[in-house]
Amino acid sequence: MLRRIQQKKNQSLGGNFAIVASRYNARYVNAMLSAAGTELRRAQVSDLRIIRVPGAFEIPLAVKRLARAAHRGSGTSLSAIICLGVILRGQTVHAAHIGEAVSRALMDIQLIHEIPVVHEVLLLENAEQARVRCLDPKHNRGTEAAQTALAMARVMADLNIQAGKIIESK
Repeated sequence: MLRRIQQKKNQSLGGNFAIVASRYNARYVNAMLSAAGTELRRAQVSDLRIIRVPGAFEIPLAVKRLARAAHRGSGTSLSAIICLGVILRGQTVHAAHIGEAVSRALMDIQLIHEIPVVHEVLLLENAEQARVRCLDPKHNRGTEAAQTALAMARVMADLNIQAGKIIESK
């Protein structure tokens, strides 16, 4: 059963965020993108960059490039990267292979570069599931992805502060 998304009062966080969104299944992805953008603007993020890629399979490459640039300190720090896509199962296992590859790649990128990567590349059974999770404002996974990105940005900022205190106390 889907749980209803709770609207959270977001404190102004600032921070730089990126959304990498698939163009494939645009009706659903665009609705998640709009909801995520609205949530991030409500939180008054400092900068929001949107990158569009052809399909879900291409999302990890764009995320890796963003994370690598931020990790190398090229002047572009990132608080979090949100990944949005919709994969609808067909009559073959192709969708499952794409979903698994994307999930594994996004986890690896997050761990290597220590930047939160929020995974909302949905592998769904049918258009009805996509409608509920992407078009229904009560359950829009774009809103939920943005809330997760904001929460993880706060967690990472707190961990950075704590790590600084540990180093100073030595």
